[in-house]
Parts: sequence; C-alpha cells; structure tokens
Amino acid sequence: MTVLVAGAGPAGARLAQRLASQGIAVTLVERLREANQNAFSSAAIPIQAVSDLCIPAEAIASHWNGWQLVDPDGIQHQWWSQHDLGVVLNFGSLRHQLWQQAIEAGVEFLLGWRVNSVLTVNDGANVELIGPNGLCQRRRVSWVVDATGHRRLLLGSTAASKPSDSDCMLEGAGVEWILQGDKKTTALWRDRVCFFLGCQWIQHGYGWIFPMAGNQLKVGVCRLPPPMKECLEPMSSILNRLLIKNQLDELPVIDRHGGILRSSLRRSEAHVVGRIVGVGDAISTANLLGGEGIRHALVSAEVLTPLLVEACCHPSSSNQDKDNKVLMQFERLLRLRLGWRWNLSGRLAKRTWWGLCDQKGDRRLARLITGLSMRVSAEDLSRLLFEYRFERYGLRLLPYLMGWR
Repeated sequence: MTVLVAGAGPAGARLAQRLASQGIAVTLVERLREANQNAFSSAAIPIQAVSDLCIPAEAIASHWNGWQLVDPDGIQHQWWSQHDLGVVLNFGSLRHQLWQQAIEAGVEFLLGWRVNSVLTVNDGANVELIGPNGLCQRRRVSWVVDATGHRRLLLGSTAASKPSDSDCMLEGAGVEWILQGDKKTTALWRDRVCFFLGCQWIQHGYGWIFPMAGNQLKVGVCRLPPPMKECLEPMSSILNRLLIKNQLDELPVIDRHGGILRSSLRRSEAHVVGRIVGVGDAISTANLLGGEGIRHALVSAEVLTPLLVEACCHPSSSNQDKDNKVLMQFERLLRLRLGWRWNLSGRLAKRTWWGLCDQKGDRRLARLITGLSMRVSAEDLSRLLFEYRFERYGLRLLPYLMGWR
C-alpha cells in the first residue's frame, strides 16, 4: 500500500515521516525546490509544544518569557514570567529539519513537483505528477493526502469538501520582513513577543515584532478583512509605517516574504473525499486569532497517522466506502483533540479582526487589553491565547464578543 502526500509543509512532512516509520511506502511531493523559499510564518508557539510535538532544536530561533501588546493608543502592556513561555521558530529551518527526518525515514521525496490530477478508481487512485521542465509521471497509489495548505489544491476541487453555507471563511494576507540589527537596536525586543493592535497600526488585523537568533527581528503585518471589504493601502506600506513608528526603518532587510491565511470557523468541510484525505491548513486547522498554523497542522498529522496506517495495513475490503470507514473517524477525533475552545477562538478572531475598523472597535479592544493587563499574569495570558482558556474570563469576554461594549 502506497500513500502520496501533496505538500511538504509541517503537516505533510510530519505525516510522511510518521507513516514511513510505520512501514508505509510514502511519496512526498513538494512544488518548492528549497526549504527557505517564501518561509512565511509568525511561528511563535508555546513552550510545551516544543516537546509535545517534537520540534527540532535546530528550528528554534529564540526563546521568550514576556508578552507585549501595544494597544490602539500606543500604550505598551507587558506581562513577564520567570520561565520561558514559548519559542519563535525559523520556519525555513523547521521545513528543512522535517524534510530531513522524512528522508531518513525512507520517504521518496520529489522536490519541484506538483500533483496535477487525482482520479479515484476502485481501491486506489491514479495520480498525475508534473515535475521540472514539464516532466510527467503517473502513479497508482492507495491514498492521496492533500497537504497543500490554504490553496486546498486537491480537496478544494471537489464540491463535497467545501464548507457549508453557514460556515464563515476567515481569509487574509500577511507580509513579513526579517531585519538585521545589533545588540543595541534589538535590545527592546529581546525575550518577548510583541503585537500591535488597533487602526493606527492596521485595520482588520495586527502587526508583530519577534526576536530571532543573531540579533535579527521578524516583523510582520496581517490583515483579515470581512468579505468584499476593499483595502486600498498596500501591506508593505503598513509594515513600513510600523517600522518607522518603532525606529526600526533604518535596519537592513535581509528577507521578504508573504502569504495567504484562510480557515473556516466551524471546519465543516469534508476531511475525506474518495481517496483524498486532507491535513493541516487544507482542512482549516489554522487558528486565526493569532495567526497560528504550525502547531495545529502538526497535531492534525499526529491524529491522522494511526488512522491512515490502519486503512493501509488492514483494508476492510475492496469496497471504497468500507475502506473509508476508518478514515471517516478523522474529523471527529481531530475535533475532540482541538476541543470546543478552538471553535470559540475562531469566533473571537472573526469578532476581533472584522470589527477592528474604526474608533469604536479600537476603544472596545483597548478596554479589553487594559482589563487583562490589570487581572492576569503572563502565564494566564499564554493559557488564554494558546490554550483558549476563555471560560475563566467568560463574563468579561461576553460583552466584547456580543459587541455590547
């Protein structure tokens, strides 16, 4: 039994490595040719995820123990811990390490290739691959995994995989620059992750400055407007304004990249269609309250692995519907793993970014940040934003969610 994984991001690469380590024949197809190509991701994760998800040490760019939120009035709110709260990842290095792990596990890795078409037939799928210089290959495999991220290149082409009409799609775009500083120019940004919230920074979004290794800073902006909302100011202009206001505009820019963020709030799209299974952002695992994608993508790969191994090693019959029975558990098990708080976080993301467009939205957000500043510790804030522990603040968050203040 053979599995073909389309896309070697965190979800696809981790899934391929895990399957191969279980004795499954895996082909991993990736359209990029180098791990550092367009390595766009804010890539801040909680410290516990480093061990829980086996994050390679080589992919860690910095540790941080403080939160800093700059509100719509430009006021800095800080929370500090005596212990590390999280890490910032070098996304290019993370890709490279996951690719190496997959290769070492025995995965066939095709760089510079893409899946052109998938046709389900009987107990498998016929796949057409397009490679460098237009090379074409045809493969017969047992299962195909769509790990192509927000593009959903395989599942997105099937009507059955689309979210329900009542499921809102949160979509945005981000731009990120890597700046080279020195000990003096980066001193104010070390040991913390900093977010900028409010219309003076960016409408319908947020900005960030994160520390990286070698006195580098990761600076970015992300905008998630409501559907059909026209945003005229270029993202690069917004990012440059953030740099100027923080006196970082003179630092050399050593890399520029950007990307699209897209996730349905209820995750109602099908996770399995025929012989195609989705994983990671292709099935909306990204949580867009803070633009988190890596952690949830890796979790989805961990949940899918044993199910796909069972479907490959113990097929129930040649009947496709029966073969799908094991994998049909995937959506339910993933929903249980992410938890009900994950869905609430998505609704909070919609409320926050769509409503952040005027002075009323700024005042509402400023009051929320001030309230958190007065009542919670750095550890509490991490639990609130990473673990979605909203129930502790339910009565305080309810007026915000409902738009009452």
